[in-house]
Amino acid sequence: MRALSIAATGMQAQQTRVEVISNNLANMGTTAYKPRRAEFADLIYQQPRVAGEINAADGTVLPGGIQLGMGVRMVSVGYDMIQGSLLQTSGELDLAIQGGGWFEIELPTGETAYTRDGNFKRNADGQMVTSEGYVLQPEIVIPDETVKIAINAQGEVYASFQNQVEQQLLGAITLADFANDRGLEPIGGNLHLETEASGPANIGEPGADGRGALRQGYVEESAVDAVREITELIGAQRGYELNSKVITAADQMLAATVQVR
Repeated sequence: MRALSIAATGMQAQQTRVEVISNNLANMGTTAYKPRRAEFADLIYQQPRVAGEINAADGTVLPGGIQLGMGVRMVSVGYDMIQGSLLQTSGELDLAIQGGGWFEIELPTGETAYTRDGNFKRNADGQMVTSEGYVLQPEIVIPDETVKIAINAQGEVYASFQNQVEQQLLGAITLADFANDRGLEPIGGNLHLETEASGPANIGEPGADGRGALRQGYVEESAVDAVREITELIGAQRGYELNSKVITAADQMLAATVQVR
């Protein structure tokens, strides 16, 4: 009774789909979060008769075969790399990327991570850091006597000082982009690591070579669409129920077979 194992794979697939959807809904308020999508593929097929075989009886070519599917399997959970809405915060160090690209972050291990979360702060040393204290790269150090920070679309950071008309250039923020953003490895905390699937990081100026421009005083909101997620959730729930009904029907068929005298 193959229907039992086939329906079981369907239930497992829909359970995974619900888990992915629940994670998306849980991150509706996460800065710059990109929704995930579970992707599936059918399993191998048993083919007692292959289309195109020669009929042994009269030598004719069979126009159709017998293909018995074995169920479904999960292929991957990928990103939807769509732009989230920009939320105005008026924070001097809040930055949003309007378009493609990632901020470079140095982890305590010395490894480089990447994020689109632009909720930056200033630490005790004047460095621009993430909410968890990881230093933005290239390093930007803001002097203690700074009274105002201005960051333009190209990532140049200027400081204004009291009794000084001309602004001082502190440095420039660069962005990284990848041949395959979906290949990045998420490690939590809105951080991602480069992988072989993503390809190496291409570092450059914001607004150039396909990278997005920076917007000071804004952050990128989560790109989760609640209506779409609820619709997906209903579909996954119905799919799970239908597969469970197949198992019930298969069980009843087996019971009927056992009772035959």
